[in-house]
Amino acid sequence: MLNQKLQQKLLQKLSPQQILLMKLLQVPTLALEQRIKQEIEENPALEEINDGMDEEYETREDIDLDEQENFSTQEDSDEGEELYDAEPEYNQDEEFDVEDYMSEDDLDSYRYQVNNYSADDEEKEIPFTASTTFHESLIQQLGLRITDPRKLKIATHIVGNLDDSGYLTRDLSAMVDELIFLQNIETHVKELEEILSIIQELDPPGVGARSLRECLLIQLRHKPETDSVKLAMYILERCFDEFSKKHYHKILKKAHVTEQQLKEAIDEILKLNPKPGGSLSETSKENQYIVPDFFIYNNEGELELVLNSRNMPELRINREYTEMLESFSEARARKTNQAQRDAITFIKQKVDSARWFIDALRQRQNTLYVVMKAIMEHQRDFFLTGDETQLKPMILKDIAEKVGLDISTISRVANSKYVQTPYGTYLLKYFFSESLQNSEGEEVSTREVKKILEELIENEDKKNPLTDEELMDKLKEKGYIIARRTVAKYREQLGIPVARMRKEL
Repeated sequence: MLNQKLQQKLLQKLSPQQILLMKLLQVPTLALEQRIKQEIEENPALEEINDGMDEEYETREDIDLDEQENFSTQEDSDEGEELYDAEPEYNQDEEFDVEDYMSEDDLDSYRYQVNNYSADDEEKEIPFTASTTFHESLIQQLGLRITDPRKLKIATHIVGNLDDSGYLTRDLSAMVDELIFLQNIETHVKELEEILSIIQELDPPGVGARSLRECLLIQLRHKPETDSVKLAMYILERCFDEFSKKHYHKILKKAHVTEQQLKEAIDEILKLNPKPGGSLSETSKENQYIVPDFFIYNNEGELELVLNSRNMPELRINREYTEMLESFSEARARKTNQAQRDAITFIKQKVDSARWFIDALRQRQNTLYVVMKAIMEHQRDFFLTGDETQLKPMILKDIAEKVGLDISTISRVANSKYVQTPYGTYLLKYFFSESLQNSEGEEVSTREVKKILEELIENEDKKNPLTDEELMDKLKEKGYIIARRTVAKYREQLGIPVARMRKEL
C-alpha cells in the first residue's frame, strides 16, 4: 500500500573537498607521489611544473605552514561515505564569472619542496637486487637429482605444495588424487614418500618435513654423529613432548644423562632452524623500505621539524584550460550552441577538481605539520634523549584538543606515518599510549612500565625465571602498582612467554 508522509531528520554530510582531504591524510608519503600522478592522468586541467618554464608559470618559492589556516573537519558519517567520488553538479544554463577561474590565487601552483632540500643535497638511492625464490631454488636442485621426467613432475608438484617455511602440510593421499586429475599421472603414496625423501635431502636442510619434530631430525641427520647430536636425536624421538614443555627433570630421568650432557644436546637443538624455508623466502621477497613522513632534528637542544617532500611533483592548473574559459567568456555575448555549453561545463568541472586537489594537498601538509608538531612538543623529553621511559601518556584526544581538530583527523594522520629521529625511525602510533598512576600519584605511560618489565625479565636468573606474581612485586618496589593480570597482559603484548618457557639449564 502506497502512502505519503512528512519526515524530519538531521543528517551530517561531508563536502567533496573535505572527503578528498580525509582520503589524502591517510596516504603516506611513499604512496602520495603515485596518488598525485594518478590525479594528473585523470584530470587534464592539472599538470606538473617542469624546470625551465617561462616566468609567467613561476610559482611561489615558500609556503609558511604556520601561517596557513587550520582545517577543522567534521566527523565521518555513513551518508558522507557515499560522496567519496562525487563531482560538483552544474547547470549548463547558469551564468558564471570567468574571473573566478582567472584569479592569481587559483593559478598559483603548489610547490612541495618547501626549503627542505637544496640543490646541493646528495640524493642516495638504494639498489634493488634480483634473487631466486625458495621454490625455484628447490626445483633447480631437483633437476640435478632426478632424471626421470615423470618423477620430476611429481617432485615439482610436491615442491609446489610446500609453504613458505618449507613444510609439507598436504596429505600424500590427497596429492595422489590431484596428480591423476591435474597431470594425468597415476601414482601411489609409497612412491610419493620415496620422492619426498629425495626432497628432504635438498638445501636448506629440513625442507619437506611434515612436522617440527621431523624438520629438526632431518637437520640433525645432516650433522656429524657426536654424542650431543645422538642425545639430541633421542630427545626429539622419545622425549619431544617433555622438551617442548621444558620439563628437563623428566628428560634427565628418562635418558639417564647428566645435566651438562643434556645442556649440550639442547644447545645442538637450539642451533637448528625451525623454519628452513623462511631464510630463503625472506630474501626473495620484494624489499620494502620505510620512507619517513617527518624528520626531527636536535639542534643543540632545540627540536626542528621538517616534512618529507622529496620527489613530490609541483602542480598547477593547466593554462590552456583557463584560456579556453576566457575565450568562451568573450564569446558568451554571442549565442552558443549545446556543444559549446557542454564544453564549458566540462572545463569548469575539471578546473574546479584541480583547484580542490591542490587546495587539499596544501591543507594536508598544513594538517600533518600541525599535528606532528603537537606530538613533538608533547613528547619533547623523548625526542631530546631517546629514552623510552621518558615517553608521556598520550591519546588521540590529547592531540586533538591541542590542535583543535577532530579525533578522527588525528587518527588518519597517525595511521601509517613514520618519523625519523636521531634515535631511529618510529611509527607515529608508537608515541600513543594509555596512562596509569604510580605510587606517588603521577601519571606515567604504560609504555614506560612495559620497558621496565622487559628489563626485569632480561636481567632475571634464567634457571629460576620470575613468575608474573614476582614481576608484580618487583614493579611495586619501583613504584608501579599494577595487578598480576595486568603484568601478564603486558608480557603477552611484548611477546614474552611465561616463566616456565623462559627456563634455561
